[in-house]
Amino acid sequence: MTSSDPLFATAEKILLAPHLIETRQIEQVFNSMLTHRLDYADLYFQYSRTESWSLEEGIVKSGSFNIDQGVGVRAVSGEKTAFAYSDDISLTALQGAAKATRAIANAGGEQRVPLLHPGSRRDLYLPEDPIASLNDAKKVAMLERLESYARSLDRRVVQVIAGLAGEYEAVLVARSDGLMNADIRPLVRLSLTVIIESNGRREQGSAGGGGRFDYGYFDDAMLKRYAEQAVHQAVVNLDAKPAPAGNMTVVLGNGWPGILLHEAIGHGLEGDFNRKGSSAFSGRVGERVASDGVTVVDDGTLLKRRGSMQMDDEGNSTQCTTLIENGILRGYLQDSLNARLMGVPITGNARRESYAHIPLPRMTNTYMLNGDKDPAEIIASVKHGLYAVNFAGGQVDITSGKFVFTTAEAYMIEDGKVTHPVKGATLIGNGPDVLTRISMIGNDMALDPGVGTCGKEGQSVPVGVGQPTVRIDGLTVGGTV
Repeated sequence: MTSSDPLFATAEKILLAPHLIETRQIEQVFNSMLTHRLDYADLYFQYSRTESWSLEEGIVKSGSFNIDQGVGVRAVSGEKTAFAYSDDISLTALQGAAKATRAIANAGGEQRVPLLHPGSRRDLYLPEDPIASLNDAKKVAMLERLESYARSLDRRVVQVIAGLAGEYEAVLVARSDGLMNADIRPLVRLSLTVIIESNGRREQGSAGGGGRFDYGYFDDAMLKRYAEQAVHQAVVNLDAKPAPAGNMTVVLGNGWPGILLHEAIGHGLEGDFNRKGSSAFSGRVGERVASDGVTVVDDGTLLKRRGSMQMDDEGNSTQCTTLIENGILRGYLQDSLNARLMGVPITGNARRESYAHIPLPRMTNTYMLNGDKDPAEIIASVKHGLYAVNFAGGQVDITSGKFVFTTAEAYMIEDGKVTHPVKGATLIGNGPDVLTRISMIGNDMALDPGVGTCGKEGQSVPVGVGQPTVRIDGLTVGGTV
C-alpha cells in the first residue's frame, strides 16, 4: 500500500522497511488467520525511544535511555481473545504469532482480508522527536535551573528533586477489515519536588507538567512557575494545622482535583466493566446518576494534551464522548470488542501500554464541563467545610465506587472565607453517591498541567483530567483530630 500521508510514510519507514515487511505480506498473514472463524484480528507494530533524567542534591543521580520495538497479534472470536507478541518484527515472527492466535476459533472460516487501505486520523500534535530537540548538556542545565529557581524562593528549602522524561513513539495498526493506520506520538514530562524544613519539621510540595510536544515547552517562565507552585505548596503544609474529621461540605478546586472524578467515576464508565455488570453504573444508561448541571466528557481530541491521541490503539480516530449530560448517564467508553458485544458504537477509547499488551477501553482526557457559579460565590456559600485544592493520591473500588483520596493542599472554610491550611485530610465516599451531592458548579474549568498516568489491569497509559470548582454536600472527611 502506498500513501501520500508523510506521517504514515514515516511510520512505515521506522516499523516495516527495516524488516523488509510489505503490505502484501501483512495481507497474507491475515488470510492465514482468517482460515478460521474470527470476528476480528489486528496487528500492532510499535517502536519507542524513551529517556529519563533525575537531578538530586544538585547532581544528576540517574539517567536512562531505552529503545523498544515489537508487534502484537490479536484474534477475537465472540468474547474470546487470543494474543501473541514478539520483540522481533519479522515475517517469520508474524506468521508464528498468527498461527498461535488461531487456537480460539473453529476451522472453516474461509474469509479473506480486504486489500489494506489507509484510515482517517486527527491532527492533534506534530510528529516531533522530543529526545532530539535538546542535547544532553542542555537537558541537565534545565534541571539545574529548575533547582536554582526553587532554592531561591525560600531559604528553608533543603532538598530539590527534579525529573525530565521524553518519549518518541511510532505506531502502525493493521486490521482484518482492511484498515491500516499510523501515528507518531511525542510525549514529555517535567516534575519537581521540594522539601522545606523549619524548626525540625519537614514538608514537601510538588509541581510539573507536560504533553505531546518537545522540550521547548519548558522555557524559563514555565520552570519558574513550577518552582513557585512546589515551594508554595510546601510552605502551606509547613504552616498547616491538623485536619478535623467528620461529615462536612467539601469544595474541590479546579484542574488536578478532577483526578477524583477520573478514579471514582471514570473507571466505572469504561465499557468492559459495564458489559460484565461489575460497575456501579451498569445498565443505567438514560437514568439520572448525578445532580442537574453535571456534564462529564472524555475527549481524546484536545490539542497536544497528555491524554490525547490522533488515533486509538485499534486505529480508530479519537473523539469527544459525552458520558453524563446534565446528570443523565448517556453511555460508556468503548473499544471494538466491548462495543460489538454490547451493540453500541466504538468511541475510539482502545488503549494499550505497548505491543506486548491487549487493548482495553480506557479514558483519555476526562473532565467536567463548566457550570454558572463564580468560584468566590461557591466559597462564600459554605458555613463550615474543607477546601481541597490539590490531591496526593487515592484508591477506588470499581465495583462499589468507594474511594479514599488524600489531599496535598487543603484549607478550612469558615463563615464563607478560606482560613488556615490543614494537613492530613482524606476524602472518603462513593463515586456514584458523590455525583448526586454536587450542589454548585463553578465557571472556571481547567485541565491538569499534564502529569496524569492511569493504571488498569497492570497497564499504565498517560491521561488528562479536569474540572471547575465544585461544591459537594455531606462528604466524609478523615482527619488527624
